[in-house]
Amino acid sequence: MAKFNTIKEIPDALLNTLDTMGFTSMSEIQEKAIDPILDERDILAQSKTGSGKTLAFGLPCIMRTNTKNYKPQTIIITPTRELAEQIAVELRKIAAYKPNLKILTLYGGVPLRAQAESLAKGAHILIGTPGRIQDHLAKETLTLESIKTLVLDEADRMLDMGFYDEIVKIGSNMPRAKQTLLFSATFPEKIEKLAKALLKQPLTIKVDTLIESAKINEIVYETSDKVNTLTKLIQSYKPESLLIFCNTKAEVISLTDTLALRGHSVIDIHGDLDQRDRNESVIAFSNASKRILVATDVASRGLDIKNIEVVINYDLPFEQEIYTHRIGRTGRADATGTALSLFTANDREKCSYILSKAEKKEMKDLRVDARFKMISEYDTLCLNGGKKTKLRAGDILGTFCKEISIDPKMIGKINITDTKSYVALHHTVIDKVFKALKKTTIKKKKYISWILN
Repeated sequence: MAKFNTIKEIPDALLNTLDTMGFTSMSEIQEKAIDPILDERDILAQSKTGSGKTLAFGLPCIMRTNTKNYKPQTIIITPTRELAEQIAVELRKIAAYKPNLKILTLYGGVPLRAQAESLAKGAHILIGTPGRIQDHLAKETLTLESIKTLVLDEADRMLDMGFYDEIVKIGSNMPRAKQTLLFSATFPEKIEKLAKALLKQPLTIKVDTLIESAKINEIVYETSDKVNTLTKLIQSYKPESLLIFCNTKAEVISLTDTLALRGHSVIDIHGDLDQRDRNESVIAFSNASKRILVATDVASRGLDIKNIEVVINYDLPFEQEIYTHRIGRTGRADATGTALSLFTANDREKCSYILSKAEKKEMKDLRVDARFKMISEYDTLCLNGGKKTKLRAGDILGTFCKEISIDPKMIGKINITDTKSYVALHHTVIDKVFKALKKTTIKKKKYISWILN
């Protein structure tokens, strides 16, 4: 695979940033797309989630950003707020080499006024959902006449959600000479129609269009008692991390309560949660303070968490494409994974596409350890300060180790957002840190702390 240093005119500072992030060789989509994007070609790319497409479009956009001009130069449109947030996190890491580059997210669940105030101060790269971008255009808190690049990520999903007209309308508010980059996991007729409406003589790239069967072990189990079967699967496979999909919010909430009562470390994510709670669910799962995440399909796209060992379809999805995206949460990058699906006798017709490709196994063949529970050794401590108060991971780590005398081995992943910080701490030390912070400062400032439930 080609190295990032083969990209034309890539700054040494950016190569150093990529190196510290562990990126040395390009994925296939990056190798095929980055140079043409830098050459200002329109791109029509078929590439599944996990193929490295965020870096494929994000790196050229960051390289070409003029930080002296505070008008928006790139806008990235995504189907969900989760995906918008995850792209923003990724691009901010890459943009660390370029001082004063501002990336702003625009999605629902956050007050419009707060976003409008941030827009008024200027931003270089906007990442948002179609509905919220439309809201800002309607209220004239956003203008797009300075946009040079439009990126449509997971365009097929946006069209499935009925956003065709909104996307075309948003595009009509931008200069006709803009560059358009369209990324989609599939190429249905609606994508071809959208491409004709927005793209000019695009370069078509097709990579990673199928999930590699060797990377994801797909298995189905027939059952008449899904809760009991799920319990036995957990006690047999004993995963380090587990993502469970249900079709409805009610089922997610009910199953999460059931698993918690049975002693598992579990959290949920669904559409009724506000944005802060959804973000905190993802953080708690990704930092291993919760080992099971129960989700609706709000999480099947845009959920980019490394090392999810097992995905379970507790409820079978209604569409084959959704199944593909669900199981694609495991076996990412160079990892392998396991996808388990439960089905009842009534589901046989609905899941024929799964049965045709997955291995059918019997419950009687499982080796069940009835004592096993998915319990985390970590909890998450929250602080009421983040990027806006200039709080950094090194500041937190230094205070915890030097001032509170915590062994670094007891400190897990640290996530810092604009206004809050989340620290995974071993359960044996979290109370000590919580109490100490009542009288200990970080960078000469006192922060309020609490433990995430």
